[in-house]
Amino acid sequence: MKKTQSSAPASYYRGGTSRAIIFQRKHLPPDQADWAHIFRKVIGSPDPHGRQLDGMGGGVSSLSKICVVEPSEDDNVDVDYTFVAIGVRDDEVDYSSNCGNMTSAIGPFAVDSGLVPVKSGDAEATVRIRNTNTGKMIDATFPLDEEGKAETYGDFKIDGVAGTAARIELAFRDPAGSKTGKTLPTTSIIDTIDNIEATCIDVGNPCVFVLASSLDVPGDLTPDQIDSHPTLLHRLDSIRRQAGVAMGLATEPARVPGSIPKIAMVSPPSSTADADVVVRALSVGQPHRAIPITVAMALAAAARMPGSTVHQACSGQKDPAGITIGHPTGRILVGAKFSEETGEVTEALVYRTARLLMEGKVFWKP
Repeated sequence: MKKTQSSAPASYYRGGTSRAIIFQRKHLPPDQADWAHIFRKVIGSPDPHGRQLDGMGGGVSSLSKICVVEPSEDDNVDVDYTFVAIGVRDDEVDYSSNCGNMTSAIGPFAVDSGLVPVKSGDAEATVRIRNTNTGKMIDATFPLDEEGKAETYGDFKIDGVAGTAARIELAFRDPAGSKTGKTLPTTSIIDTIDNIEATCIDVGNPCVFVLASSLDVPGDLTPDQIDSHPTLLHRLDSIRRQAGVAMGLATEPARVPGSIPKIAMVSPPSSTADADVVVRALSVGQPHRAIPITVAMALAAAARMPGSTVHQACSGQKDPAGITIGHPTGRILVGAKFSEETGEVTEALVYRTARLLMEGKVFWKP
């Protein structure tokens, strides 16, 4: 019997500084347990060469992603969105966290695919998104073109992406305790792990922040320098896994998911840098070329906590709208609102861009 490839309708989007294949849930098998094989084959994983040439992935964690979107049954929600991180060299299919960058593409996808109707003549749309990985809500607001589709053209630029596009506002509602139910899952602002001071915080995603100086490395290392360092990645992953246990994400380090907690090194900015703090983040074990949005949100919250590693590294707040974070390819401004009563983060605001790159059918070998 002749073997043939399987296929399903799909779209390919850039969201922020990431890219992903987006499926409507109705085009996938009803049982989520049957998705993993499809996602690995579509992306091209696992690939021992780390290039994902036989799939749609790009050989790095920020380009090895899947999103699944469906209409919500909740009247207060427009769409439910599930994020899936796919391992590059391994066979991991990870549902444990959200991707803030790809969240920026979900609203435009929902409108353009007809999942969320808009009225003729509307200049902008707000799509209420529930991320199923965390149970958290995000409001995505963006302009529409004359045909009622998500506007592509605009003058807004984000560092790490060439060119300009229409601005997308993401309002993450009540982002604290995304997986653990607490802003500080260990109840401490500072934990000592492997003799290194760390701040473990859960805002957007569980994250761990350590001072670059405590690891005896410069805070402005490039991603390639981090990747080629003989011991740094191993030390950071050891801290990350132990922090994951301390945060209640797993019972032992070996069982800590690859995508959470995320870990990042922080350092004070140079005297000439137009930033409040400098960060170098890892995503699924790889140095991130910019910064995951959820890491930026957690960092903005930690910067408000006296004694935290981020607060120690932060030089102040140059922009009243929020914290300006320096990353390998530029800067990002993150605004946050806090409860006057509890001090908890009630909303985090970030601005991104997104673009439809392809739509049609994606193929894989069964």
